Amino acid sequence: MRLWPFLRAPAVGWRERFECGGWEVARWFPGHMAKGLKDMKSRLHQVDCLLEVHDARIPLSGRNPQLQEALGIRPHLLVLNKMDVADLTHKSRILECLEQQGVQHVLFTDCLKDENVKKIVPLVTGLVEKSQRYQRAENVETSIMVIGVPNVGKSSVINSLRRLHLKKGKASSVGAEPGVTRAVLTRIQVCDRPLMFLLDTPGVLSPRIESVEIGLKLALCGAIRDHLVGEEVIADYLLYTLNHQQQFSYVEHYKMTSPCDDVETVLKTIAVHLGKTRRVKVLTGTGDVVVRAPNYSAAAVHFIHSFRKGLLGKVMLD
Repeated sequence: MRLWPFLRAPAVGWRERFECGGWEVARWFPGHMAKGLKDMKSRLHQVDCLLEVHDARIPLSGRNPQLQEALGIRPHLLVLNKMDVADLTHKSRILECLEQQGVQHVLFTDCLKDENVKKIVPLVTGLVEKSQRYQRAENVETSIMVIGVPNVGKSSVINSLRRLHLKKGKASSVGAEPGVTRAVLTRIQVCDRPLMFLLDTPGVLSPRIESVEIGLKLALCGAIRDHLVGEEVIADYLLYTLNHQQQFSYVEHYKMTSPCDDVETVLKTIAVHLGKTRRVKVLTGTGDVVVRAPNYSAAAVHFIHSFRKGLLGKVMLD
């Protein structure tokens, strides 16, 4: 439910753009990702198809161009996961933009509910049957490499497929932080009819993120570790995004009196609402006094995690 419809137009002092200058995005690319990309390329000869998983909230931003370079020599299915927290009002526009980028096969999924995941095996089977199998024609099974940036749900897709087709539990580690999968793993069976195996791979960001704003979108969706960007910076970008899209669910969620465009004020309100404080030493004329002050960092973390869980409404960042 969207509140305060009278704020459809920007109010006085309402930010119309987010200031993105001054950050060095190169340091957001962890060194282990370069090795992961090299290992993935060395295993391409063993696979029949590439299953690229990306976050449905950023369907156009952050897809690694170095991974896309490999897509031309293998059939490719783009899975836009986490559709349950994405605003898909303009889904047709997204598909048109992706088609212009050369992406012809797209599937929206929600692995928590296994929604649309059953469509993956038939789609992949059809793509492989229509393509050359690159010296794998004698193999009975189909081998798929799962690729994508960190923390978009690659392991969740694998586990969902196993749950649906094999009635088995987790075979790949899942975590809320990016970087859980650090190496190309042993093949994981996800289906027996047809016989299909997946290779889980580490999330790999582009070493050259196109812009600071794209970096912030990736960070907001959890593809970049929070501490590399800064929780309060991410929280500020989240606040700007929610206000810009007239998505004011955060006001009701945190029992605020009205929307606000100042991140310090919002984080203070959240900290007070949650009872998150910290001890601070204050120098006075009579000596040091220890007082309790709002914990802005803890409030920022809670704000970000609430968004990622979909508690602040559905959002499309692209």
